[in-house]
Amino acid sequence: MRDIKVLHLEPTDVCQAACALCARETDSDFKKDRQHHLAMDKILQTFDQEKIRQLDKMFMCGNYGDPAAGKYTLDIYRAFRKINPDIVLGMNSNGGIQTTVWWYELAKILNQPRDYVVFSIDGLESTNATYRKNVNWAKLINNARSFIEAGGSAHWDMLVYQHNQHQVDECEQLARGMGFKWFRAKVSRRGFTNELKFPSGWVQPMIQATSINCHALKEQSLYIDAQARTSPCCWLGSRQQDFITDFESVQSSWHSTQPNATCMDICGTDHTETKFSSQWQRESELN
Repeated sequence: MRDIKVLHLEPTDVCQAACALCARETDSDFKKDRQHHLAMDKILQTFDQEKIRQLDKMFMCGNYGDPAAGKYTLDIYRAFRKINPDIVLGMNSNGGIQTTVWWYELAKILNQPRDYVVFSIDGLESTNATYRKNVNWAKLINNARSFIEAGGSAHWDMLVYQHNQHQVDECEQLARGMGFKWFRAKVSRRGFTNELKFPSGWVQPMIQATSINCHALKEQSLYIDAQARTSPCCWLGSRQQDFITDFESVQSSWHSTQPNATCMDICGTDHTETKFSSQWQRESELN
């Protein structure tokens, strides 16, 4: 715990979206009516102020919820910045939650040069909701504009499928015009459906994993979910029934004939790249 430099928080398991391949929709053990909101007092029970001061970065994302839906999200950011003024603060969101006033306020808190919000936007108005179901396009764009105009550093992340791959260039142009700082396009690692088809012409990298290059160890990170449970990373905490807290047993498995399947799938490497790193198609700095 004393070596942790990056803290990943999931401040809530609430989200308005119904993305087909999200754990909210695929995990039969997840109950949407049992809503959890992580508060600062719960975080401090696991990660006290001394440990927060040693952090380089705290970001909010998650497996089941969108950070913008969290009741205490702004309060948590304010507390972390007060305890550790030099910390990098970040967030991932579908952008279609809350009001423009809320996003303006977020930008005023995430006001340091390396702070950011990643907006997960999978196409233009005609295609974004194909995967990001229930995300209102106009609300998303207005919220992003409010965040950017208030001085926030916005990044546009796009999942590329067959139905939206023709819009990658247009999305990058729109991102540039709106004042986004980065644009990234990647192929989903969550799989595909009849509606969400594999991009035409995309060749999936074939990685014969021979060892594990652990992302959590590399960045010295810890994951705390909306129920205040801790796990080495969000992938090991991505299923309700299989939430892993014992990292020692996971690490021991790496040297056995049956290494942890999640670790092998996400961080398995052939010494050139992992399946996680190989999904990126494009990464452009815009401004």
